[in-house]
Amino acid sequence: MNQLNKYLVAGTLLVVLSLSSCVPSMKLRDADKTVPETFSSGTDTTNTAKVRWDQFFSDPYLTALIDTAIKNNQELNILMQEINIANNEVRARKGEYLPSVNFGIGAGLERVGKYTSQGVSDEVDEYEPGKHVPEHLQDYMAGFFASWEIDIWKKLRNRKQAAMYRYLSSIEGRNFMVTRLVAEIANSYYELLALDNQLANVKQNIEIQQNALKIVRMQKQAAKVTELAVRKFEAEVLKNRSHQFELQQEIIETENRINFLVGRFPQTVERNSDNFIELVPNVVLEGVPVQLLENRPDIRQAELELTATKFDVKAAKAEFYPSFGLKAGVGLQAFNIKYFITTPESILYNIAADLVAPLVNRNAIKAGYFTSGSKQMQAVFNYERSILNALVEVSNQLAMVDNLSNSYDLKKQQVEALSQSINISTGLFKSARADYMEVLMTQRDALEAKLELIETKKRQMNASVNIYQALGGGWR
Repeated sequence: MNQLNKYLVAGTLLVVLSLSSCVPSMKLRDADKTVPETFSSGTDTTNTAKVRWDQFFSDPYLTALIDTAIKNNQELNILMQEINIANNEVRARKGEYLPSVNFGIGAGLERVGKYTSQGVSDEVDEYEPGKHVPEHLQDYMAGFFASWEIDIWKKLRNRKQAAMYRYLSSIEGRNFMVTRLVAEIANSYYELLALDNQLANVKQNIEIQQNALKIVRMQKQAAKVTELAVRKFEAEVLKNRSHQFELQQEIIETENRINFLVGRFPQTVERNSDNFIELVPNVVLEGVPVQLLENRPDIRQAELELTATKFDVKAAKAEFYPSFGLKAGVGLQAFNIKYFITTPESILYNIAADLVAPLVNRNAIKAGYFTSGSKQMQAVFNYERSILNALVEVSNQLAMVDNLSNSYDLKKQQVEALSQSINISTGLFKSARADYMEVLMTQRDALEAKLELIETKKRQMNASVNIYQALGGGWR
């Protein structure tokens, strides 16, 4: 009989192992990390992305806003909780492959039917002849119980590794959010300065046009011009006054957008707009493309997520293999409380081992395995897309910096020329050598050119911020 049991156990093991070894094949591939050697003709590896944001921005009002936002922004606080959740998942996964030990205590009362096999056997107590087992049998128990799944295929460890990399990925996700937050506040701040300057220019232009309107009215009284000229100048003044209120509304909305990002109630944003047009964008050194893999938090996040999915595949593959478990317990048990601490009679103990493997209907395991493979391929494509997106963003912003620099120089010359033409046209109009429409058009062109110059300066400052973000700066 013993020999038969040995053959039975050996056969069972052979069948289990042979079936577990039939793991379906699945095509997977690694991500392509190939990037160009340089962004342009330069090969300098100096990279502005490694500069801290509080060193990149010199405006004290702007740095104060960013510092407050990093502490108070609600979306960042939400992401911090996501990091805590991911960290707790790592702790939970780690606990799965460690032995579990519990302490239990219990008491019970049992009555079996008299006309059952146990009821008949309880009629006579073999230890005390002439006495019956009590009709209501008590039961008291206390002890330690342990269980442990032996992780020989590293299924549980791989799950823990996947959770750990997702925890690290969540940290990089927060870093990426910080870069976006820093860039958004800086861009909104420069937009606010630009709006202040545009508003000042509109008010200045209104004053000029009102003075011109007075001259036209006097000339109309002298019969030098018609009522049409007066109405044209009045319409131009009203148009710019209307634009003034539109700019004031935009200023309020921009301030409140900053307040929302900073995490505070609507209030005036402290700033100094006086020298906005003289601001010089920071010189940004792009380094080489391969540095994006290290500096961009979104690329690092995608890479860590890809690593996590690889461990998911390994864990899913281990589901095809048998699992080994151990269970054990030790404690005290008695039907009467007075015998509870009587040893060794009241001592209970048990130990057992089991081997479990899927034999029939393994579709759920196969589905989980193939799903994990598809998720890994998704992570591969997402990682490659993150790299491509980063390269495109940097390329666009580098071109933007150069083109805006050239555009700003030309617009500045345009504004200087039109500013001189205002005085010339006004003088000619007073001496009746120019038509009033020439004066109006010159003033209108000059105002539009000044507003465009301010807008170009804003875009210049935004391009400096955006290239800093595109290179991976702002989270340190």
